[in-house]
Amino acid sequence: MSDSARSGSGDARGRISGDAHLMPVRVYWEDTDAGAIVYYANYLKFTERARSDMLRVLGVDQRAMMEQDSGAMFAVRDVTASYLAPARLDDDLVVETRLTEMKGATLSLSQNVMRQDEMLVQTQVRAAFIGLDGRPRRIPALVRDRLTALTTRGGEEKQ
Repeated sequence: MSDSARSGSGDARGRISGDAHLMPVRVYWEDTDAGAIVYYANYLKFTERARSDMLRVLGVDQRAMMEQDSGAMFAVRDVTASYLAPARLDDDLVVETRLTEMKGATLSLSQNVMRQDEMLVQTQVRAAFIGLDGRPRRIPALVRDRLTALTTRGGEEKQ
């Protein structure tokens, strides 16, 4: 576990609430198209950042995994997205991430982009833990334990 993760400082964004990681996102000009509506591909960037920050908040140091596990990392294998309503310039959004399944070398996550109580985008993501050679590797025990703890919180709040 990194020192920043232990102390709750560093560049981790968001918080754990029950079995979900919640990460705030502000919509800037760079996120929008000519109509000041979020460009569809930028939602994938928002969800990518949320997955990374969820791991940080849980105390998983992805850089250390790359260095200590000879380049092992998570890579997106599949993603599906349903665009339900647009986000606009200056909107305050929240990306809600939940682990839905964990196997030996893969994770499945549900990620929703919300504006207050309104669902804007729903995504399903499957990520594989792989080495630099592209071959799957078993998810390390520390990562597995941290993610499992997230799914068993049962509504418990943690800042």
